[in-house]
Amino acid sequence: MLHSAFVRPAPRRHHRRLMTATALLTTIALAGGTARAQTTVDLPGARQPTPAARRIAPLAATEWTDAQKALVEKHARYGTPDNAALTLLRVPELFDGVMPYTIYLSADSRLTPKHRELLILRAAWLNGSQYLWSQHAPRARTAGLSNADLTRIAEGPAATGLDPFDATLLAMSDQLHRNASVTDATWAALAKSFDLFHLMDAVETANHFMVLSLIYNTFGVQPDSGNADRLPSTVAYRVTVPPREAPLTVARAVAPPGRGIAVGRTFGLYPELSRNWSPRQTFILQRSPVTPRHREMLILRMGWNCRSEYEWAQHVGSVGRAREWGLEPKNIALGPTAPAWDPIEATILRASDEIFRDGVVSDATWTALVDRFGIPWVMSGVFTTADYRAISLSLNAYGVQHEPDDERFPVF
Repeated sequence: MLHSAFVRPAPRRHHRRLMTATALLTTIALAGGTARAQTTVDLPGARQPTPAARRIAPLAATEWTDAQKALVEKHARYGTPDNAALTLLRVPELFDGVMPYTIYLSADSRLTPKHRELLILRAAWLNGSQYLWSQHAPRARTAGLSNADLTRIAEGPAATGLDPFDATLLAMSDQLHRNASVTDATWAALAKSFDLFHLMDAVETANHFMVLSLIYNTFGVQPDSGNADRLPSTVAYRVTVPPREAPLTVARAVAPPGRGIAVGRTFGLYPELSRNWSPRQTFILQRSPVTPRHREMLILRMGWNCRSEYEWAQHVGSVGRAREWGLEPKNIALGPTAPAWDPIEATILRASDEIFRDGVVSDATWTALVDRFGIPWVMSGVFTTADYRAISLSLNAYGVQHEPDDERFPVF
């Protein structure tokens, strides 16, 4: 499997209260005085996720359709299809959407092979992905990292003997994982050596391999035979980050004026990256079997949990058009315990919460969704909410600014 200009820190607007680090159920008053329960969930990083046992068998070559054979050939740079590719291939459009960005970030970005593998392995460690660690530990050694270096990656940015810049890259990854954002100090330290394209490649590598970790954990993708590396068992799991800072009020990646919304123009600053990122989004918005109503539930719940107000605004508004699908955004913010949801839609929101907090969908949630919708829908739904966790983190890190007349988070 294949896997500079300094931008000064931006001023910030008035600090909003961050979600509590423990699950919280509080009583609030909505319009009209009716009491409701607002649910927030634990932040990720309290404990290392545990991948599920195999839930989906890899698709044997003898079962491939002509269309699947054509897709394997199309993405031949990925190499011989492994357990992950053969699992994704069960939903050909999903495989086709994931492969371009995976190949680009694994082999073609502006990062050095060492920095790519450092970020990929940290994502694997943070999200408990035995599969990604088993795949990328050998590549990290090829890129010049020693076994001691691999242990340091697991130990994190405070590990003894880490190169200071490498430690800052790990700190960036940890802040994205826990806080869904990057501090000014970390961004500024990276920007002393990285131009904007390198910064974007670094953020996107951490975020995309987080997505892969989350979906592989949930699908139960197992390490391929012959890959002996596993997550270091002697290293304690801890994620230590500074408090989350308030949202940026000036973009770090400044989108030029022009047609389209700010997120597209921001990614468009880096055409090669954007070209390979776009198929991921095309799958979700145009090719997925998930209905628009359920898609927007998964996207908005993740945007709420990640405190990505730009993402929220676009999917309540012109991109997702949540109300056109019969959704009241406040109920999504309230979460799966809100009385508005029937049992299956509450389970859909719970799946998003589990991906955010636990790094894997629980057995009970998985079974309920598969029984109701089938495997292709659930694979696509899990990918949707995991993908929008990555997008939330990117939007927050780049400081993408609101469009005129955007609808902000509900205030309770």
